[in-house]
Amino acid sequence: MTMIFALKEEGNTLFNAGDMQGALCFYTKALKFSDSQAESAVLHRNRSACYLKLEDYTKAEADASKALDVDPGDVKARFRRAQALQKLGRLNEAFLDAQRCAQMEPTNNTFKEMLRLLGAQSQKKSVQMSSTDARVQQMFSLLLDPLAQPSDRQKAAQNLVVLSREEAGAEQIFRNDGVKLIQSLLGSKQEEVVLSALRTLVGLCTGHQSRTMAIVNELGMEQLCGVMGSGASAVSLAACHLLQVMFEALTEGMKREIRGKDEAILPEPSRELRSMLRHLVEMMPASSVSGPGRDSAINLLVKQVPRKSQRNPDNSLTLWVIDQGLKKILEVAGTVPEMSEGPPLTDNSHMSCSVLLSKLYDDLKSDAERENFNKLCEEYSKLRAIQTVSVLLQGPSDVGNRTLEMSGMMDAVISLCASEVVCHQQVAVEALIHAAGKAKRASFITANGVALLKDLYKKSENDQIRVRALVGLCKLGSAGGTDFSMKQFAEGSTLKLAKQCRKWLCNESLPPTSRRWAIEGLAYLTFDADVKEDLVEDRNALQAMFQLAKSEDKTVLFAVGSTLVNCTNSYDVDKPDPQMVELAKYAKQHVPEEHPKDAHSFVEKRLMKLLEAGVVSALVCMGKQESPALTETCRECIARVFLALVERQEDRGTVVAQGGGKALLPLVSESTDVGKTKAAQALAKITITSNPEIAFPGERIYEVVRPLVSLLTLDCSLLQNFESLMALTNLAGISERLRQKIIKEKAVPKVEGYMFEEHELVRAAATECMCNLVLSTEVQQLYVATGNDRLKLLVLYSGEEDERLRKAAAGTLAMLTAEQPELCARIPGTTSHWLEILQALLLSDSLELRHRGVVVILNLMQAEKSLAETLMESEALEILSVLAKSTEQSPISRAAQHCLDKAIEYGIIKKPEEGGEGNEP
Repeated sequence: MTMIFALKEEGNTLFNAGDMQGALCFYTKALKFSDSQAESAVLHRNRSACYLKLEDYTKAEADASKALDVDPGDVKARFRRAQALQKLGRLNEAFLDAQRCAQMEPTNNTFKEMLRLLGAQSQKKSVQMSSTDARVQQMFSLLLDPLAQPSDRQKAAQNLVVLSREEAGAEQIFRNDGVKLIQSLLGSKQEEVVLSALRTLVGLCTGHQSRTMAIVNELGMEQLCGVMGSGASAVSLAACHLLQVMFEALTEGMKREIRGKDEAILPEPSRELRSMLRHLVEMMPASSVSGPGRDSAINLLVKQVPRKSQRNPDNSLTLWVIDQGLKKILEVAGTVPEMSEGPPLTDNSHMSCSVLLSKLYDDLKSDAERENFNKLCEEYSKLRAIQTVSVLLQGPSDVGNRTLEMSGMMDAVISLCASEVVCHQQVAVEALIHAAGKAKRASFITANGVALLKDLYKKSENDQIRVRALVGLCKLGSAGGTDFSMKQFAEGSTLKLAKQCRKWLCNESLPPTSRRWAIEGLAYLTFDADVKEDLVEDRNALQAMFQLAKSEDKTVLFAVGSTLVNCTNSYDVDKPDPQMVELAKYAKQHVPEEHPKDAHSFVEKRLMKLLEAGVVSALVCMGKQESPALTETCRECIARVFLALVERQEDRGTVVAQGGGKALLPLVSESTDVGKTKAAQALAKITITSNPEIAFPGERIYEVVRPLVSLLTLDCSLLQNFESLMALTNLAGISERLRQKIIKEKAVPKVEGYMFEEHELVRAAATECMCNLVLSTEVQQLYVATGNDRLKLLVLYSGEEDERLRKAAAGTLAMLTAEQPELCARIPGTTSHWLEILQALLLSDSLELRHRGVVVILNLMQAEKSLAETLMESEALEILSVLAKSTEQSPISRAAQHCLDKAIEYGIIKKPEEGGEGNEP
């Protein structure tokens, strides 16, 4: 009980001092030890007050309710619950609690005022609901009136969308049988009316499971999928968005105890989810479904079926889709668009299929599940099979390779390249290109396919065949990667290929798909530094590539990203050990060689050329795309290029001004692990040298904290650790709210760990970060707590040779001794050299160190007379006297004089006589 009382009292002290987080921490600790209902009720009531101050009204209401469960007559707990309920918009419940408070204490003016306010708010809400009801009825009348003008009906439908975005409006539409009306609007021949109906449904379903379940059952998935599969692209996208919102409402609802804002307890929505997935799978091979509609269905499956985290053991949705729909997906994958048979596709359909197949395959947990996937693919029936293989090679490539190894498949591809039918040639050449990417196949294709590809490139009269043959040659020509000594073709051949790619890229008379293949070629050829140099010098080619990156053809994203990664040299390169290189030469083994034009000076110039050509706006647009083609690997490419662009300090402002800072934030959560790290490092570089409040305005600045903290791990390099610490130092110096965000992300223990790092720059950066973090009371309490060496470390670091480390440590010490005077008495116990360290600070050539030293001594003297006596008996008195006599009235001389004044006040030294020679003890 004594411990609980002490914890509670400490919490009360912190609460009265305005430190809500600190108070909350102590009340929570006390609750863990409490075994008394009455004591727990008081602690819950106190914690509710903290949550109110912190504006976490849900938790405030929950804690107040727990207190009232024990003691319904606790007027403080009831009043706090009323306040929380008011903020949560539950006015009727708040009014009842306030009324009860007023009954218990009739003379309390605060309770009376709250009752008055709640009465006024309830009346206003009632009027608003009545007004909303009237508006809903008016719109319904217009929409149902066959004699109404089309323009009036369209306007009414748009107003319905606006109303549905408000909770009151959404509820009124739903309760007034609005779903049946919307169902009739979905059959309208006016595209704008259909769009309005879909957007209204989005408003009704967003975040509300109960309404979503009712709407799915009333409208039926067949109608919704039919709308999404219609020919109108805008309607298809709107229907896709609606289904996405529905999925989110149903799946999020399954994770919560309370489903729906009306707190209705509902059955699990798994039946509705299965129905939605079944209809999406059935859309795959349906000839009645438009190309954009099919892409939307694939996109939804990509987002909703695979597990979000491998830690979740349940991959039943993936297994169900594979069992019910894999052959349907493969039918789309094997469709040749140029032939009349098969479902209609867009330029993005095959890439979207590749992504879906890859996601499904990656979500499998066992060898048995993967073997089943392989068998289903192998069973799937010369032309269509090759198209399917091409899609598989871009997706789950292991499955594609295995299918390609089937008897006669590779021979069929080679023979089909010689076909006189253009679409047959096109399919075969594309399969050859994708197969050439696998090292073990490249030698076979080089031996058997190069002559054929060259023949097609030189003799074909169809540019679509020629550009694909060119990409095949580019891919084979780049098999050596960045190794300058491993070139596949004769000197100058790659430059000729690249020149032709750039020519086709800039030819706007070619269809976008053919121009996209030109970028694919450059993605392979830009492993060669000569090709990189020629490309960045060709401003027209760069801008043509950036325009395609912003276009509706999403399949170009990875090729553009790969090309930019190559041009900026932002790929990872393992530098070989010099001794191992010598041994390899001695053993006559191959040693990779770097191209002279891949040197740092060349890369830097290329980056400047790309910035001038507008690469940042292209990257920003690429990152915004909502498409399966924007894979995690593609996002990693974008993050790598951004990191390369912010390498030079003088370029960071340009990147931020063109939206680069904002574009990096999604990349730290939606990319590969490497991509997340690269994006986080780019954010760190920007935060170090730019004003974070300008670079990341508003609430966006708080989103930067977590990625920066993620760099404080042993998996990251020391440079990444260092840059993260520097960036966090800047953020911690801005506001208490940011410091609290850093603390909440559990950065403090990590920063403390790096204060012991051997590398002096990292150690100093960590200490600087701590210097700003100690402005927070919560961090100060870590130093106040006994049984640790935190204070000792700061004192010892204040005596180190590294000036940067000394400044940071002495600054931290100065702030701590000012904010927490009780620490002053503990400094002499940290080390026997404490006096020497402080005197060395006073005698330093650095004015900053000298100032920090004087402030620490002043804090010690103000804290305890005995400390002042010890200091005045040392050489510190003489040094302070000299500093105080400085002719310039600097902060140092003023602080030194304050020290002497304090010693005189204590009676340790005498006040000097007018014109006298200093102070006598």
